[in-house]
Amino acid sequence: MKISIKLSVVLMSLAVFSCKQLGDDLLTVDSPSASSEAVIFSNPDLAKGAVDGIKIPMAETNSYRGRWIPFYGMNTDSEWLNSSESTSNDNADLVVYDPKPNNSQMNTANNVWAQMYNGIERANLCIRGLRTYGNPTPGSELGYLLGEALTLRAVYYSDLVKGWGDVPARFEPINTETVYLPKSSRDVIYKQILADLEEAETLVPWPNGNAATSSVERINKAFVKGLRARVALAASGYSQYPDGIRRSNDPELAPSKLYPLALQLCRDVINSGTARLETSFEGLWRKYNQEVLAAGNESLWEIPFAPGRGRVLFTFAINHTNNNQYQQMGNNRGGQGGPLPNVFYDFDQADQRRNITCIPYKWGSAVAGKAKQEVGAFNRWYFGKYRFEWMSRIVTSTNDDGVNKIYMRYAEILLMAAEAANEVEGPAAAAPYLKQIRNRAFAAADRPEKVENYVNALTSKTAMFNAIVEEQKFEFTGEMERKLALIRWNLLGAKMADAKERMTELKNRTGRYANVPSTLYYKYAADNETLIIYGLNRGEFDNPGAGWTSVDWTSLSDSKIAALYRNNPDTKQFWPIWQVFLDSSNGTLSNDYGY
Repeated sequence: MKISIKLSVVLMSLAVFSCKQLGDDLLTVDSPSASSEAVIFSNPDLAKGAVDGIKIPMAETNSYRGRWIPFYGMNTDSEWLNSSESTSNDNADLVVYDPKPNNSQMNTANNVWAQMYNGIERANLCIRGLRTYGNPTPGSELGYLLGEALTLRAVYYSDLVKGWGDVPARFEPINTETVYLPKSSRDVIYKQILADLEEAETLVPWPNGNAATSSVERINKAFVKGLRARVALAASGYSQYPDGIRRSNDPELAPSKLYPLALQLCRDVINSGTARLETSFEGLWRKYNQEVLAAGNESLWEIPFAPGRGRVLFTFAINHTNNNQYQQMGNNRGGQGGPLPNVFYDFDQADQRRNITCIPYKWGSAVAGKAKQEVGAFNRWYFGKYRFEWMSRIVTSTNDDGVNKIYMRYAEILLMAAEAANEVEGPAAAAPYLKQIRNRAFAAADRPEKVENYVNALTSKTAMFNAIVEEQKFEFTGEMERKLALIRWNLLGAKMADAKERMTELKNRTGRYANVPSTLYYKYAADNETLIIYGLNRGEFDNPGAGWTSVDWTSLSDSKIAALYRNNPDTKQFWPIWQVFLDSSNGTLSNDYGY
Protein backbone atom coordinates (compact mmCIF):
# COMPACT_ATOMS: atom_id res chain seq x y z
CA MET A 1 0.00 0.00 0.00
CA LYS A 2 1.12 3.56 -0.72
CA ILE A 3 1.09 4.55 2.95
CA SER A 4 3.29 1.63 4.03
CA ILE A 5 5.74 2.17 1.18
CA LYS A 6 6.22 5.83 2.04
CA LEU A 7 6.76 5.04 5.71
CA SER A 8 9.32 2.38 4.77
CA VAL A 9 11.15 4.86 2.56
CA VAL A 10 11.32 7.28 5.45
CA LEU A 11 12.64 4.60 7.78
CA MET A 12 15.31 3.36 5.38
CA SER A 13 16.53 6.93 5.10
CA LEU A 14 17.55 7.05 8.75
CA ALA A 15 21.00 5.67 8.13
CA VAL A 16 21.99 8.25 5.55
CA PHE A 17 19.87 11.39 6.00
CA SER A 18 20.75 14.27 8.29
CA CYS A 19 18.22 15.35 10.89
CA LYS A 20 17.16 18.30 8.75
CA GLN A 21 16.81 16.10 5.68
CA LEU A 22 14.68 13.60 7.55
CA GLY A 23 12.56 16.33 9.07
CA ASP A 24 11.97 17.82 5.62
CA ASP A 25 11.08 14.38 4.28
CA LEU A 26 8.58 13.79 7.02
CA LEU A 27 7.00 17.14 6.22
CA THR A 28 6.77 16.47 2.48
CA VAL A 29 5.68 12.80 2.47
CA ASP A 30 1.97 12.23 2.86
CA SER A 31 1.82 10.81 6.36
CA PRO A 32 -1.03 8.44 7.12
CA SER A 33 -3.92 10.28 8.67
CA ALA A 34 -5.67 8.99 11.75
CA SER A 35 -8.55 7.95 9.53
CA SER A 36 -6.19 5.94 7.28
CA GLU A 37 -4.69 4.12 10.26
CA ALA A 38 -8.16 3.51 11.60
CA VAL A 39 -9.17 1.86 8.34
CA ILE A 40 -6.09 -0.33 8.16
CA PHE A 41 -5.85 -1.49 11.76
CA SER A 42 -9.54 -2.06 12.37
CA ASN A 43 -9.78 -4.38 9.36
CA PRO A 44 -8.23 -7.85 9.87
CA ASP A 45 -7.33 -8.32 6.19
CA LEU A 46 -5.66 -4.93 5.86
CA ALA A 47 -3.97 -5.25 9.24
CA LYS A 48 -2.62 -8.67 8.27
CA GLY A 49 -0.95 -7.12 5.24
CA ALA A 50 0.75 -4.58 7.48
CA VAL A 51 1.89 -7.20 10.00
CA ASP A 52 3.16 -9.46 7.21
CA GLY A 53 5.22 -6.49 6.11
CA ILE A 54 7.20 -6.64 9.36
CA LYS A 55 8.99 -9.70 7.97
CA ILE A 56 9.85 -8.15 4.59
CA PRO A 57 13.18 -6.62 5.74
CA MET A 58 14.47 -10.09 6.65
CA ALA A 59 14.60 -11.06 2.98
CA GLU A 60 16.32 -7.93 1.71
CA THR A 61 19.63 -8.53 -0.05
CA ASN A 62 21.98 -7.44 2.72
CA SER A 63 19.77 -8.41 5.65
CA TYR A 64 19.15 -11.85 7.18
CA ARG A 65 19.22 -13.33 3.68
CA GLY A 66 22.78 -12.45 2.72
CA ARG A 67 24.51 -11.17 5.85
CA TRP A 68 23.05 -12.26 9.20
CA ILE A 69 22.37 -15.92 8.41
CA PRO A 70 25.68 -16.54 6.56
CA PHE A 71 27.93 -14.85 9.12
CA TYR A 72 26.40 -14.49 12.59
CA GLY A 73 26.99 -17.59 14.71
CA MET A 74 30.36 -18.43 13.17
CA ASN A 75 32.97 -19.34 14.44
CA THR A 76 32.43 -21.56 17.49
CA ASP A 77 33.91 -24.69 19.03
CA SER A 78 31.89 -26.79 16.59
CA GLU A 79 31.49 -24.82 13.33
CA TRP A 80 33.43 -22.39 11.19
CA LEU A 81 33.53 -20.55 7.93
CA ASN A 82 35.42 -22.96 5.70
CA SER A 83 37.55 -20.09 4.37
CA SER A 84 38.36 -18.65 7.79
CA GLU A 85 42.06 -18.44 6.88
CA SER A 86 41.41 -16.39 3.72
CA THR A 87 42.75 -12.84 3.46
CA SER A 88 41.57 -12.22 -0.12
CA ASN A 89 38.68 -10.18 1.31
CA ASP A 90 37.41 -9.22 4.75
CA ASN A 91 34.56 -11.75 4.94
CA ALA A 92 36.48 -13.92 7.41
CA ASP A 93 37.02 -10.94 9.72
CA LEU A 94 33.34 -11.20 10.68
CA VAL A 95 33.73 -14.71 12.10
CA VAL A 96 37.32 -14.87 13.40
CA TYR A 97 36.63 -12.17 16.01
CA ASP A 98 38.41 -9.43 14.09
CA PRO A 99 35.66 -7.31 12.48
CA LYS A 100 36.29 -3.68 11.53
CA PRO A 101 33.62 -0.93 11.41
CA ASN A 102 34.31 -0.48 7.69
CA ASN A 103 33.88 -4.17 6.79
CA SER A 104 33.00 -4.34 3.10
CA GLN A 105 30.22 -6.90 3.62
CA MET A 106 28.51 -4.87 6.32
CA ASN A 107 29.34 -1.18 5.93
CA THR A 108 26.41 -0.22 3.70
CA ALA A 109 23.34 1.85 4.52
CA ASN A 110 21.00 -1.00 3.56
CA ASN A 111 22.69 -3.59 5.74
CA VAL A 112 21.19 -5.89 8.34
CA TRP A 113 21.50 -3.29 11.13
CA ALA A 114 19.28 -0.91 9.12
CA GLN A 115 16.97 -3.72 8.04
CA MET A 116 16.42 -4.85 11.62
CA TYR A 117 15.42 -1.31 12.57
CA ASN A 118 13.27 -1.16 9.44
CA GLY A 119 11.44 -4.25 10.72
CA ILE A 120 11.18 -2.75 14.20
CA GLU A 121 9.66 0.47 12.83
CA ARG A 122 7.12 -1.54 10.84
CA ALA A 123 6.27 -3.43 14.03
CA ASN A 124 6.01 -0.21 16.05
CA LEU A 125 3.54 1.23 13.54
CA CYS A 126 1.45 -1.95 13.61
CA ILE A 127 1.47 -2.18 17.40
CA ARG A 128 0.39 1.45 17.77
CA GLY A 129 -2.29 1.10 15.12
CA LEU A 130 -3.70 -2.14 16.49
CA ARG A 131 -3.80 -0.85 20.07
CA THR A 132 -5.44 2.42 19.01
CA TYR A 133 -7.95 1.20 16.44
CA GLY A 134 -8.15 -2.58 16.56
CA ASN A 135 -9.58 -3.70 19.92
CA PRO A 136 -7.05 -6.59 19.88
CA THR A 137 -8.54 -8.95 22.43
CA PRO A 138 -7.48 -12.57 23.05
CA GLY A 139 -9.15 -14.90 20.59
CA SER A 140 -9.80 -12.22 17.99
CA GLU A 141 -8.08 -11.89 14.61
CA LEU A 142 -6.73 -8.47 15.52
CA GLY A 143 -5.57 -9.78 18.87
CA TYR A 144 -3.58 -12.47 17.08
CA LEU A 145 -2.02 -9.86 14.81
CA LEU A 146 -0.96 -7.76 17.78
CA GLY A 147 0.65 -10.82 19.36
CA GLU A 148 2.42 -11.56 16.09
CA ALA A 149 3.71 -7.99 15.79
CA LEU A 150 4.99 -7.98 19.39
CA THR A 151 6.78 -11.28 18.79
CA LEU A 152 8.37 -10.24 15.51
CA ARG A 153 9.66 -7.06 17.16
CA ALA A 154 11.14 -9.23 19.91
CA VAL A 155 12.84 -11.39 17.26
CA TYR A 156 14.53 -8.35 15.76
CA TYR A 157 15.60 -6.97 19.14
CA SER A 158 16.88 -10.29 20.47
CA ASP A 159 19.04 -10.57 17.35
CA LEU A 160 20.27 -6.98 17.61
CA VAL A 161 21.39 -7.61 21.18
CA LYS A 162 23.04 -10.89 20.11
CA GLY A 163 24.98 -9.08 17.43
CA TRP A 164 25.86 -5.77 19.02
CA GLY A 165 25.10 -5.80 22.77
CA ASP A 166 23.77 -2.39 23.77
CA VAL A 167 21.79 -0.80 20.93
CA PRO A 168 19.22 2.03 20.57
CA ALA A 169 15.84 1.10 21.99
CA ARG A 170 12.94 2.18 19.77
CA PHE A 171 9.57 0.99 20.98
CA GLU A 172 7.46 3.78 19.49
CA PRO A 173 7.18 4.93 15.85
CA ILE A 174 9.87 7.41 14.93
CA ASN A 175 9.31 11.15 14.77
CA THR A 176 11.49 14.18 14.21
CA GLU A 177 12.39 14.28 17.91
CA THR A 178 13.61 10.66 18.02
CA VAL A 179 15.60 10.39 14.79
CA TYR A 180 18.90 10.14 16.64
CA LEU A 181 18.98 7.98 19.74
CA PRO A 182 21.99 6.79 21.73
CA LYS A 183 22.46 3.20 22.73
CA SER A 184 20.30 1.88 25.55
CA SER A 185 21.33 -0.74 28.04
CA ARG A 186 20.53 -4.22 26.77
CA ASP A 187 18.82 -4.72 30.12
CA VAL A 188 16.14 -2.19 29.14
CA ILE A 189 15.57 -4.03 25.87
CA TYR A 190 15.49 -7.45 27.50
CA LYS A 191 12.89 -6.34 30.04
CA GLN A 192 10.69 -4.80 27.37
CA ILE A 193 10.71 -7.80 25.05
CA LEU A 194 10.14 -10.18 27.96
CA ALA A 195 7.05 -8.14 28.82
CA ASP A 196 5.99 -8.00 25.17
CA LEU A 197 6.26 -11.75 24.82
CA GLU A 198 4.29 -12.26 28.03
CA GLU A 199 1.48 -10.22 26.47
CA ALA A 200 1.82 -12.06 23.17
CA GLU A 201 1.32 -15.38 24.98
CA THR A 202 -2.21 -14.28 25.83
CA LEU A 203 -3.02 -13.33 22.24
CA VAL A 204 -1.50 -16.06 20.10
CA PRO A 205 -2.96 -19.60 19.88
CA TRP A 206 -0.99 -22.82 20.18
CA PRO A 207 0.14 -24.49 16.94
CA ASN A 208 -2.95 -25.41 14.88
CA GLY A 209 -5.13 -23.36 17.21
CA ASN A 210 -6.35 -21.29 14.28
CA ALA A 211 -5.80 -21.15 10.53
CA ALA A 212 -2.74 -18.92 10.82
CA THR A 213 -0.93 -21.16 13.30
CA SER A 214 -1.24 -24.21 11.07
CA SER A 215 1.99 -23.06 9.37
CA VAL A 216 5.45 -22.65 10.91
CA GLU A 217 5.76 -19.42 8.93
CA ARG A 218 3.31 -17.75 11.33
CA ILE A 219 3.75 -17.06 15.03
CA ASN A 220 2.25 -19.52 17.55
CA LYS A 221 2.16 -19.76 21.33
CA ALA A 222 4.75 -22.55 21.52
CA PHE A 223 7.27 -20.32 19.74
CA VAL A 224 6.35 -17.25 21.80
CA LYS A 225 6.95 -19.14 25.02
CA GLY A 226 10.12 -20.71 23.65
CA LEU A 227 11.50 -17.35 22.53
CA ARG A 228 10.66 -15.84 25.90
CA ALA A 229 12.54 -18.68 27.59
CA ARG A 230 15.54 -18.17 25.29
CA VAL A 231 15.54 -14.43 26.00
CA ALA A 232 15.21 -15.07 29.75
CA LEU A 233 18.26 -17.34 29.77
CA ALA A 234 20.26 -14.87 27.68
CA ALA A 235 19.24 -11.89 29.82
CA SER A 236 20.26 -13.68 33.03
CA GLY A 237 23.45 -15.05 31.54
CA TYR A 238 26.90 -13.67 30.91
CA SER A 239 27.94 -11.34 28.13
CA GLN A 240 30.55 -8.73 27.36
CA TYR A 241 29.91 -5.27 28.77
CA PRO A 242 32.23 -2.27 28.37
CA ASP A 243 33.53 -3.04 31.86
CA GLY A 244 34.07 -6.77 31.26
CA ILE A 245 32.22 -10.07 31.02
CA ARG A 246 29.54 -10.38 33.66
CA ARG A 247 25.87 -10.93 34.33
CA SER A 248 23.43 -8.02 34.43
CA ASN A 249 23.39 -6.00 37.63
CA ASP A 250 19.62 -5.54 37.33
CA PRO A 251 17.91 -7.66 40.02
CA GLU A 252 14.93 -8.20 37.71
CA LEU A 253 17.24 -10.12 35.36
CA ALA A 254 18.90 -12.29 38.00
CA PRO A 255 19.13 -16.05 37.37
CA SER A 256 17.06 -16.62 40.53
CA LYS A 257 14.15 -14.88 38.78
CA LEU A 258 14.59 -15.84 35.16
CA TYR A 259 15.62 -19.50 35.39
CA PRO A 260 12.34 -20.48 37.10
CA LEU A 261 10.50 -18.45 34.46
CA ALA A 262 12.32 -20.23 31.63
CA LEU A 263 11.59 -23.60 33.22
CA GLN A 264 7.87 -22.88 33.50
CA LEU A 265 7.69 -21.59 29.93
CA CYS A 266 9.38 -24.70 28.57
CA ARG A 267 7.15 -26.96 30.64
CA ASP A 268 4.12 -25.09 29.30
CA VAL A 269 5.20 -25.95 25.75
CA ILE A 270 6.02 -29.56 26.63
CA ASN A 271 2.78 -30.10 28.50
CA SER A 272 0.69 -28.51 25.75
CA GLY A 273 1.34 -31.47 23.45
CA THR A 274 1.24 -29.13 20.46
CA ALA A 275 4.83 -29.73 19.31
CA ARG A 276 7.11 -32.74 19.37
CA LEU A 277 10.44 -34.18 18.38
CA GLU A 278 10.48 -35.82 14.98
CA THR A 279 10.94 -39.56 15.43
CA SER A 280 14.31 -39.55 13.67
CA PHE A 281 17.01 -36.93 13.30
CA GLU A 282 17.38 -37.68 9.61
CA GLY A 283 13.62 -37.44 9.17
CA LEU A 284 13.64 -33.98 10.73
CA TRP A 285 16.13 -32.66 8.21
CA ARG A 286 14.60 -34.43 5.25
CA LYS A 287 11.28 -32.75 6.05
CA TYR A 288 13.03 -29.42 6.44
CA ASN A 289 14.68 -29.64 3.02
CA GLN A 290 11.40 -30.83 1.52
CA GLU A 291 9.89 -27.60 2.91
CA VAL A 292 7.21 -29.23 5.04
CA LEU A 293 5.61 -26.24 6.75
CA ALA A 294 2.88 -27.90 8.81
CA ALA A 295 2.89 -26.75 12.43
CA GLY A 296 2.69 -29.13 15.36
CA ASN A 297 5.95 -30.93 14.66
CA GLU A 298 9.51 -30.02 15.65
CA SER A 299 9.96 -26.68 13.90
CA LEU A 300 8.32 -23.96 15.99
CA TRP A 301 8.91 -20.97 13.72
CA GLU A 302 10.88 -20.34 10.54
CA ILE A 303 12.04 -17.16 8.87
CA PRO A 304 9.91 -17.39 5.72
CA PHE A 305 11.50 -16.92 2.33
CA ALA A 306 9.70 -16.91 -1.01
CA PRO A 307 10.85 -19.56 -3.53
CA GLY A 308 13.07 -16.98 -5.24
CA ARG A 309 14.50 -15.50 -2.06
CA GLY A 310 16.72 -16.74 0.76
CA ARG A 311 20.17 -18.30 0.74
CA VAL A 312 20.27 -20.98 3.44
CA LEU A 313 21.20 -23.88 1.15
CA PHE A 314 23.12 -21.58 -1.19
CA THR A 315 25.33 -20.86 1.84
CA PHE A 316 25.37 -24.01 3.97
CA ALA A 317 24.35 -27.04 1.89
CA ILE A 318 26.78 -29.82 1.05
CA ASN A 319 28.90 -28.31 -1.70
CA HIS A 320 27.94 -28.90 -5.35
CA THR A 321 30.68 -28.22 -7.89
CA ASN A 322 28.30 -27.25 -10.70
CA ASN A 323 24.80 -27.80 -12.06
CA ASN A 324 23.66 -31.40 -11.78
CA GLN A 325 20.66 -33.62 -11.21
CA TYR A 326 19.93 -31.96 -7.83
CA GLN A 327 20.51 -28.25 -8.32
CA GLN A 328 20.71 -25.74 -11.16
CA MET A 329 22.01 -22.75 -9.22
CA GLY A 330 25.44 -22.74 -10.84
CA ASN A 331 28.98 -23.44 -9.74
CA ASN A 332 30.25 -23.95 -6.20
CA ARG A 333 26.93 -23.75 -4.39
CA GLY A 334 26.82 -24.56 -0.67
CA GLY A 335 29.72 -25.40 1.57
CA GLN A 336 30.63 -21.93 2.83
CA GLY A 337 30.52 -23.23 6.39
CA GLY A 338 31.00 -26.59 8.03
CA PRO A 339 31.74 -28.44 11.26
CA LEU A 340 35.26 -28.36 12.66
CA PRO A 341 37.19 -31.50 11.60
CA ASN A 342 37.25 -32.84 15.16
CA VAL A 343 33.47 -32.69 15.66
CA PHE A 344 32.78 -35.89 13.73
CA TYR A 345 35.16 -37.70 16.09
CA ASP A 346 33.69 -36.05 19.19
CA PHE A 347 30.35 -37.73 18.53
CA ASP A 348 29.74 -41.17 19.93
CA GLN A 349 30.03 -43.50 16.94
CA ALA A 350 26.55 -44.83 17.64
CA ASP A 351 25.01 -41.33 17.70
CA GLN A 352 22.71 -41.13 14.69
CA ARG A 353 23.13 -37.35 14.53
CA ARG A 354 26.79 -37.67 13.55
CA ASN A 355 26.38 -38.71 9.93
CA ILE A 356 23.67 -36.10 9.37
CA THR A 357 25.66 -33.26 10.91
CA CYS A 358 29.18 -33.92 9.55
CA ILE A 359 29.71 -34.70 5.86
CA PRO A 360 33.18 -35.54 4.48
CA TYR A 361 32.26 -35.40 0.79
CA LYS A 362 31.04 -32.95 -1.83
CA TRP A 363 29.27 -33.40 -5.16
CA GLY A 364 31.82 -33.44 -7.97
CA SER A 365 31.65 -32.10 -11.52
CA ALA A 366 28.63 -33.36 -13.42
CA VAL A 367 29.10 -35.59 -16.45
CA ALA A 368 26.16 -35.51 -18.84
CA GLY A 369 24.25 -33.59 -16.16
CA LYS A 370 24.84 -36.12 -13.39
CA ALA A 371 27.25 -35.71 -10.48
CA LYS A 372 28.42 -38.16 -7.85
CA GLN A 373 29.83 -37.79 -4.37
CA GLU A 374 33.58 -37.21 -4.03
CA VAL A 375 35.69 -37.39 -0.87
CA GLY A 376 36.53 -33.86 0.18
CA ALA A 377 39.44 -32.46 2.16
CA PHE A 378 40.05 -33.41 5.78
CA ASN A 379 40.05 -29.72 6.73
CA ARG A 380 36.79 -28.92 4.91
CA TRP A 381 33.70 -30.73 6.14
CA TYR A 382 30.12 -29.82 5.29
CA PHE A 383 26.83 -29.55 7.16
CA GLY A 384 24.58 -32.44 6.17
CA LYS A 385 21.46 -30.80 7.57
CA TYR A 386 21.16 -28.75 4.39
CA ARG A 387 20.94 -30.73 1.15
CA PHE A 388 19.81 -29.87 -2.35
CA GLU A 389 19.52 -33.62 -2.91
CA TRP A 390 16.78 -33.86 -0.31
CA MET A 391 14.66 -31.10 -1.79
CA SER A 392 11.37 -31.79 -3.56
CA ARG A 393 12.14 -29.26 -6.28
CA ILE A 394 15.12 -28.25 -8.37
CA VAL A 395 16.37 -24.73 -7.62
CA THR A 396 17.09 -22.81 -10.82
CA SER A 397 17.75 -19.33 -9.46
CA THR A 398 21.45 -18.53 -9.50
CA ASN A 399 21.34 -16.61 -6.22
CA ASP A 400 18.45 -17.72 -3.99
CA ASP A 401 17.09 -21.12 -3.03
CA GLY A 402 13.98 -19.99 -1.13
CA VAL A 403 14.40 -22.47 1.74
CA ASN A 404 13.37 -21.11 5.14
CA LYS A 405 15.67 -20.78 8.15
CA ILE A 406 14.49 -22.67 11.23
CA TYR A 407 14.56 -20.09 14.02
CA MET A 408 13.60 -22.44 16.85
CA ARG A 409 12.73 -26.11 17.16
CA TYR A 410 11.33 -28.27 19.92
CA ALA A 411 14.70 -29.81 20.78
CA GLU A 412 15.77 -26.43 22.10
CA ILE A 413 12.73 -26.38 24.39
CA LEU A 414 13.84 -29.70 25.88
CA LEU A 415 17.45 -28.61 26.37
CA MET A 416 16.42 -25.28 27.91
CA ALA A 417 14.07 -27.20 30.20
CA ALA A 418 16.93 -29.50 31.20
CA GLU A 419 19.25 -26.59 31.89
CA ALA A 420 16.70 -24.61 33.89
CA ALA A 421 15.46 -27.66 35.81
CA ASN A 422 19.02 -28.56 36.74
CA GLU A 423 19.62 -25.06 38.08
CA VAL A 424 16.31 -24.71 39.93
CA GLU A 425 15.47 -28.25 41.03
CA GLY A 426 18.61 -30.33 40.48
CA PRO A 427 19.87 -32.98 38.05
CA ALA A 428 17.09 -35.50 38.71
CA ALA A 429 14.55 -32.97 37.42
CA ALA A 430 16.66 -32.30 34.33
CA ALA A 431 17.23 -35.95 33.45
CA PRO A 432 13.90 -36.70 31.69
CA TYR A 433 14.39 -33.84 29.22
CA LEU A 434 17.95 -34.81 28.37
CA LYS A 435 16.84 -38.43 27.94
CA GLN A 436 14.27 -37.40 25.34
CA ILE A 437 16.97 -35.77 23.24
CA ARG A 438 19.32 -38.73 23.52
CA ASN A 439 16.59 -41.31 22.95
CA ARG A 440 16.18 -39.99 19.46
CA ALA A 441 19.93 -39.85 18.90
CA PHE A 442 20.52 -43.55 19.61
CA ALA A 443 18.99 -46.76 18.33
CA ALA A 444 16.85 -48.75 20.75
CA ALA A 445 19.60 -51.32 21.34
CA ASP A 446 22.02 -48.60 22.46
CA ARG A 447 19.67 -46.73 24.76
CA PRO A 448 20.25 -48.72 27.98
CA GLU A 449 23.90 -47.67 27.94
CA LYS A 450 23.91 -44.41 25.97
CA VAL A 451 20.77 -42.92 27.43
CA GLU A 452 19.71 -44.50 30.71
CA ASN A 453 23.12 -45.28 32.22
CA TYR A 454 24.72 -42.14 30.82
CA VAL A 455 22.08 -39.72 32.12
CA ASN A 456 21.51 -41.54 35.42
CA ALA A 457 25.20 -41.13 36.22
CA LEU A 458 24.86 -37.32 36.09
CA THR A 459 24.12 -36.93 39.77
CA SER A 460 25.56 -33.47 40.42
CA LYS A 461 24.54 -30.09 39.04
CA THR A 462 27.99 -29.61 37.55
CA ALA A 463 28.00 -32.97 35.80
CA MET A 464 24.52 -32.39 34.40
CA PHE A 465 25.37 -28.87 33.24
CA ASN A 466 28.52 -30.06 31.47
CA ALA A 467 26.54 -32.82 29.76
CA ILE A 468 23.94 -30.29 28.57
CA VAL A 469 26.71 -28.08 27.16
CA GLU A 470 28.03 -31.03 25.15
CA GLU A 471 24.56 -32.18 24.10
CA GLN A 472 23.83 -28.74 22.73
CA LYS A 473 26.87 -29.08 20.46
CA PHE A 474 25.83 -32.48 19.17
CA GLU A 475 22.22 -31.43 18.60
CA PHE A 476 22.69 -27.98 17.06
CA THR A 477 26.01 -27.86 15.18
CA GLY A 478 25.35 -26.13 11.88
CA GLU A 479 22.33 -24.17 13.09
CA MET A 480 24.30 -21.18 14.36
CA GLU A 481 22.85 -21.43 17.88
CA ARG A 482 26.09 -22.34 19.63
CA LYS A 483 27.69 -18.90 19.90
CA LEU A 484 24.91 -17.32 21.97
CA ALA A 485 24.81 -20.35 24.27
CA LEU A 486 28.56 -20.28 24.89
CA ILE A 487 28.46 -16.54 25.57
CA ARG A 488 25.68 -16.74 28.13
CA TRP A 489 27.41 -19.69 29.83
CA ASN A 490 30.68 -17.70 29.94
CA LEU A 491 32.36 -20.51 28.03
CA LEU A 492 33.08 -18.91 24.65
CA GLY A 493 36.80 -18.23 25.16
CA ALA A 494 37.53 -21.48 26.98
CA LYS A 495 35.66 -23.66 24.48
CA MET A 496 37.26 -21.94 21.51
CA ALA A 497 40.72 -22.47 22.98
CA ASP A 498 39.84 -26.11 23.59
CA ALA A 499 38.72 -26.43 19.96
CA LYS A 500 42.16 -25.31 18.79
CA GLU A 501 43.75 -27.85 21.14
CA ARG A 502 41.45 -30.56 19.83
CA MET A 503 42.28 -29.80 16.20
CA THR A 504 46.00 -29.79 17.03
CA GLU A 505 45.71 -33.19 18.68
CA LEU A 506 43.71 -34.40 15.67
CA LYS A 507 46.34 -33.11 13.25
CA ASN A 508 49.05 -34.95 15.17
CA ARG A 509 46.87 -38.01 15.96
CA THR A 510 47.65 -37.67 19.66
CA GLY A 511 45.68 -37.42 22.89
CA ARG A 512 41.93 -37.54 22.36
CA TYR A 513 42.39 -38.41 18.66
CA ALA A 514 45.21 -40.94 18.71
CA ASN A 515 43.04 -43.66 17.17
CA VAL A 516 41.72 -41.64 14.22
CA PRO A 517 42.86 -43.14 10.88
CA SER A 518 45.03 -41.13 8.48
CA THR A 519 43.82 -42.91 5.33
CA LEU A 520 40.32 -43.32 3.94
CA TYR A 521 39.18 -45.99 1.51
CA TYR A 522 36.18 -45.55 -0.73
CA LYS A 523 34.14 -47.16 -3.46
CA TYR A 524 30.75 -46.48 -5.01
CA ALA A 525 27.41 -48.09 -4.32
CA ALA A 526 25.43 -49.73 -7.10
CA ASP A 527 23.93 -46.36 -8.11
CA ASN A 528 27.47 -45.17 -9.04
CA GLU A 529 26.67 -41.97 -7.18
CA THR A 530 26.80 -42.72 -3.46
CA LEU A 531 30.12 -43.14 -1.67
CA ILE A 532 30.84 -46.04 0.65
CA ILE A 533 33.69 -45.00 2.93
CA TYR A 534 35.90 -47.06 5.23
CA GLY A 535 38.34 -45.44 7.64
CA LEU A 536 36.15 -42.67 9.01
CA ASN A 537 35.53 -44.39 12.33
CA ARG A 538 38.12 -44.51 15.06
CA GLY A 539 40.30 -47.60 14.87
CA GLU A 540 39.59 -48.44 11.23
CA PHE A 541 43.24 -48.78 10.27
CA ASP A 542 43.30 -51.93 8.12
CA ASN A 543 43.17 -51.91 4.31
CA PRO A 544 39.80 -53.30 3.19
CA GLY A 545 41.41 -54.81 0.07
CA ALA A 546 40.67 -54.91 -3.63
CA GLY A 547 38.03 -52.61 -5.08
CA TRP A 548 38.72 -49.76 -2.71
CA THR A 549 40.56 -46.52 -3.52
CA SER A 550 42.69 -44.90 -0.82
CA VAL A 551 42.95 -41.17 -0.08
CA ASP A 552 45.05 -39.25 2.43
CA TRP A 553 43.06 -37.98 5.40
CA THR A 554 45.50 -35.63 7.15
CA SER A 555 45.31 -32.19 5.49
CA LEU A 556 45.00 -29.92 8.51
CA SER A 557 47.68 -27.27 8.93
CA ASP A 558 48.65 -25.19 11.93
CA SER A 559 47.68 -22.04 10.04
CA LYS A 560 44.21 -23.44 9.32
CA ILE A 561 43.74 -24.28 13.00
CA ALA A 562 44.97 -20.84 14.05
CA ALA A 563 42.40 -19.23 11.73
CA LEU A 564 39.52 -20.30 14.00
CA TYR A 565 39.97 -16.94 15.72
CA ARG A 566 42.50 -14.10 15.57
CA ASN A 567 41.57 -12.31 18.78
CA ASN A 568 40.43 -13.69 22.11
CA PRO A 569 36.73 -14.30 21.38
CA ASP A 570 35.80 -13.03 24.84
CA THR A 571 37.12 -9.59 23.89
CA LYS A 572 35.08 -9.44 20.67
CA GLN A 573 31.77 -11.10 21.51
CA PHE A 574 29.91 -8.45 19.51
CA TRP A 575 30.29 -6.85 16.11
CA PRO A 576 31.05 -3.12 15.92
CA ILE A 577 28.39 -0.71 14.76
CA TRP A 578 29.32 -0.18 11.14
CA GLN A 579 30.94 3.09 10.17
CA VAL A 580 28.11 4.26 7.90
CA PHE A 581 25.74 4.23 10.87
CA LEU A 582 28.21 5.98 13.15
CA ASP A 583 28.73 8.70 10.56
CA SER A 584 25.00 9.26 10.13
CA SER A 585 24.14 9.23 13.85
CA ASN A 586 24.77 12.93 14.50
CA GLY A 587 27.32 11.91 17.11
CA THR A 588 24.92 9.83 19.21
CA LEU A 589 26.48 6.42 18.47
CA SER A 590 29.96 5.10 19.20
CA ASN A 591 31.61 1.73 19.54
CA ASP A 592 32.82 -0.03 22.66
CA TYR A 593 34.90 -3.20 23.10
CA GLY A 594 38.05 -1.67 21.63
CA TYR A 595 36.68 -0.98 18.15
